[in-house]
Amino acid sequence: MQSQKQQDDRQTTMALCKLLDIEKPIIQAPMAGVQNWELAVAVSEAGGLGSIPCGMLSNEQIEAEIQQFIAHSAKPYNLNFFCHTMPEIDSQALRHWEQTLQKYFNAFSVSPPEKITGLRVPFDKNTARIIEPYQPPVVSFHFGLPSPKLVRRIKSWGTVILSSATTVEEGIWLQENGADAVIAQGIEAGGHRAMFMTKDPATQRPTQTLLHNLQQALSVPVIAAGGIATSNDVERIMQQGAAGVQVGTSYLLCHEAKTSPVHRMSIISSEKPTALTNIFSGRLARGITNQLMEDLGFISDHTPAFPYTSITLAPLRTRAESLDQPDFSPLWAGTDRSGCREVSAKELTEELWTILSSNGIR
Repeated sequence: MQSQKQQDDRQTTMALCKLLDIEKPIIQAPMAGVQNWELAVAVSEAGGLGSIPCGMLSNEQIEAEIQQFIAHSAKPYNLNFFCHTMPEIDSQALRHWEQTLQKYFNAFSVSPPEKITGLRVPFDKNTARIIEPYQPPVVSFHFGLPSPKLVRRIKSWGTVILSSATTVEEGIWLQENGADAVIAQGIEAGGHRAMFMTKDPATQRPTQTLLHNLQQALSVPVIAAGGIATSNDVERIMQQGAAGVQVGTSYLLCHEAKTSPVHRMSIISSEKPTALTNIFSGRLARGITNQLMEDLGFISDHTPAFPYTSITLAPLRTRAESLDQPDFSPLWAGTDRSGCREVSAKELTEELWTILSSNGIR
């Protein structure tokens, strides 16, 4: 006999699955730079929601990713975008950042880039025009939401909108401005913090705490993200009332992931902890500790504004990775790497839901 709470939790989970048209309330976190449509297909085919990170892609590349997904699967998918405000180029800040890194350029006999290319760009009307013919089932955002006009346009396609919150205030704002469900991104999560109403690291809370606080404040489904590595973690956080979970780090070693060799080796062999840093992009993100993070003190006041910081580092990263050195690469990962396994993402997704399906929560 199920308790009232178990029945309520099951209803919450079923509501999210219905909203996203999925069988398992497991969302694969979009991870720019380490995956493409192949990982998303594998997760969606297993009954979860596969995600395609689009923030570092051109519009042509985004369309190609969508076409590849729908050619290989009829399941729902999630397109993820950034929606930060693009700052003006600050030439003085870029020069100062180059000077900070000069000793490394000298050590590797490489030069700073001459052109600014490969920037993370925000979602805009041109991107909306490209994806509109496909009417994507789900679109998610990092760093808030795009303009109200674009939100209305996306919703007119019948598309479900997700976005991540790192504080209660952000969650309330997202609900009031069009998010159909909110992802509670706890401090344990790998990759970029979704912070958009604060820059203060002290405001960031553990997943369990943030989940509880958002559940009290919101009426839309709340999805937990951060520190969820195994089926036991999924069971634990679902029993605490999460409508679903978003899992990222555990997929990094999967066959379909495009995780670089140095990143894979750091996950497998490094005993170093993860830490928050802004030195790879200009915004706070969590990754495995390496030399550059330690040398520069993890968080620097001298980085150019996001997303320009990463451009200067690109030649150093390329050169170091060619020598199998991970010390100039953003090794994004959450606090718990215990779920990382070299298996198919389909198998991993099925295993993440094993305990709950056997307990009748599915």
